[in-house]
Amino acid sequence: MAVVDRPSPNHGPRRDGRTRPDLVMIHYTAMQGGPEPALTRLCLPEAEVSAHYLIGECGTVFRLVDEMARAWHAGAGCWGASSDLNSRSVGIELSNDGFSPFPAAQMDALEDLVGDICRRHGIGPAGVIGHSDAAPGRKIDPGRRFDWRRLARRGLAVWPDAEPGDAPDAAAFRALARRAGYTADVDDGTLLNAVRLRFRPWATGPLDRTDMGLIADLAARFPVDAGEAAV
Repeated sequence: MAVVDRPSPNHGPRRDGRTRPDLVMIHYTAMQGGPEPALTRLCLPEAEVSAHYLIGECGTVFRLVDEMARAWHAGAGCWGASSDLNSRSVGIELSNDGFSPFPAAQMDALEDLVGDICRRHGIGPAGVIGHSDAAPGRKIDPGRRFDWRRLARRGLAVWPDAEPGDAPDAAAFRALARRAGYTADVDDGTLLNAVRLRFRPWATGPLDRTDMGLIADLAARFPVDAGEAAV
């Protein structure tokens, strides 16, 4: 896999003694004009944002920050027992305006990159998440058009395999979602929308048995240490 180095000054050391990532977080840039506008912004000191990698629509992989460093891509959020997600993760930006499909060449490059990162750092499929998973209501990337099922078929992300579950119960759904990693302090509707954005992106209406079944399956097969979320 060919990688083009475009170093960004926007990074620092991982905190709390962390030296290696245990998550991969996927974003989109929400910018038009290909990767160059995003590369420019991610390398501006005054912007105070960055990512470890950016992948262009044609599949070019740009490395901005060394994986051992803490890039500034996650912002406020929570996943499992941590709210300092920059210290835990490798951030990957996909050049995409937020509305367009992700080209095959870009997805191929993403699969290669995520697979390589996960192998080198021992990250399992439950450790590959979207920005929207950790920041429900604040972020929606990588969005409805992102093919999570494709990554799951390669063992690079989780995907539920379940029949419709119990009768809808918001408290039970929240407890199961917490076990699956969704620990952000948000209301019931925002939580449901975040889970659906990842696993049922075109679903509408109130909590239903399909939602209950998929979150129960995720909590059972891919539990995430929820603990007490702390920086």
